[in-house]
Amino acid sequence: QVQLVESGGGLVQAGGSLTLSCAASGSIFRINYMGWYRQGPGSQRDLVATITSDGTTNYSDSVKGRFTISRVNAKNTVYLQMNRLKPEDTAVYYCKANRRGVVYWGQGTQVTVSS
Repeated sequence: QVQLVESGGGLVQAGGSLTLSCAASGSIFRINYMGWYRQGPGSQRDLVATITSDGTTNYSDSVKGRFTISRVNAKNTVYLQMNRLKPEDTAVYYCKANRRGVVYWGQGTQVTVSS
């Protein structure tokens, strides 16, 4: 089992920045990749960014150039630095981990961007 705990969400004005953190605990050995997804009101859960165990990253087109995903293996933590935030970035952000084909989700953290 892998437990994921997100933190760092909040309310920010458009153009501002936030950093989300996702700390993994439990059976963390061989976590293949971790990532961030988001779900806005009335929307499906969509990919934001992912990072593999060797540091390869992937971003959705909507956040490329504004968001940066990073991973500190020694802390078993993944970060999402979000810059130049827009109202349309408002959503619940979820951390996801894939370990040997099994998917784990965190509880989510709310990000609200005011215009």
